[in-house]
Amino acid sequence: MLNSKNTVLVIIDVQGNLARIMQNTDALFRNLAILIQGARLQDVPIIWMEQLPEKLGRTVDDVSMYLKGLKPIEKDVFSCWKNDEFISKLTEINPNNVVLSGIETHICVYQTAMDLLKQNFNVEVVADATSTRLEYNKEIGLEKIRRAGGQITSVETLLFEIQGIARGEEFRGLVKLVK
Repeated sequence: MLNSKNTVLVIIDVQGNLARIMQNTDALFRNLAILIQGARLQDVPIIWMEQLPEKLGRTVDDVSMYLKGLKPIEKDVFSCWKNDEFISKLTEINPNNVVLSGIETHICVYQTAMDLLKQNFNVEVVADATSTRLEYNKEIGLEKIRRAGGQITSVETLLFEIQGIARGEEFRGLVKLVK
């Protein structure tokens, strides 16, 4: 089971104009906002990634407003695992479980998942907090991750799995987030 002590959330490349041409952007941004707020409420560490921000732009305000106090890690590779700063941060956190979200499902999310699975991490992809320009590419990316041993989850499934109990301030906060 996932919990805040053995899990890290990775937000991948939700940037600029590219983020705005993804499928179902309103739902994507809303789900990422809930996911990030829920992770912060439960003290789940977050790693924030940006692909070539000088070319693609910075993370969209709809998402970055929930990442205040964190600094994005810049990358020029598709797989986050191929970035030394990402590996260093992941090593520092030392999770068993890596939860992936962001764009695009079939490129950066997929390649990161494959590399993390090779390193024996449990990988969970938050399907409703990932997207692609073309819907079938999302399905292809998720299916390839699933076949390789990754898990597919949703924002609510993930957050309530980490919560584990139906009481306390965190639980009440989660209920407010998902309503």
